[in-house]
Amino acid sequence: MPRKPDPNHTRSNEIIRATIRCLARSGFSQLTMKRLAAEAGVSQGILHYYFRDKRAILAAAAGHVMDDLDLRVKSESANRRDGSSRLRAMIRACLAVATADREFWTVFMALWGESLHDPALASINKAAYQRARNAIGGIIEQGVREGDFMPVNIVHASAMVLALIDGISLQLTFDRNLMTVRKAERLCEEVLFAHIGK
Repeated sequence: MPRKPDPNHTRSNEIIRATIRCLARSGFSQLTMKRLAAEAGVSQGILHYYFRDKRAILAAAAGHVMDDLDLRVKSESANRRDGSSRLRAMIRACLAVATADREFWTVFMALWGESLHDPALASINKAAYQRARNAIGGIIEQGVREGDFMPVNIVHASAMVLALIDGISLQLTFDRNLMTVRKAERLCEEVLFAHIGK
């Protein structure tokens, strides 16, 4: 589902941001090219120039929010050198998205639902999870090398870390009163460091 050339990504990014707003407001089932064109302030012809259909736009929106999360994690962990503090930074960045930027999850909930019926979207979803596990795995490997973490199966540990972060983040998305972000961070840290910490 490739995007058309857009050297500065200005128009395609406007469309992607409009898509995220529409998904947050009404969900994927209510997303139409007509509504999206109105939200983005472009013609339907312009939409079709950049994206074949609304599933292609959903794929682009998923890539956009994943890139945004990567930037947040990098920013949060910029001055942290050891594996333990980098894992804490990743937890903090991911949980912050759940409360400060709920649109991230609306995009992924749409992607998850449509992935059940669309092999191309299923492939994108699988790659997104692999990307996240690889990032977590790198942090865990560093912690094992430095002696902060026990030797563990990196693939399994990464999946467990991602499951915990995803699960708590989704619960915070649906119920902001469940606990504070700081409490959620401490809860994740307690569970994870009990499992892999020394």
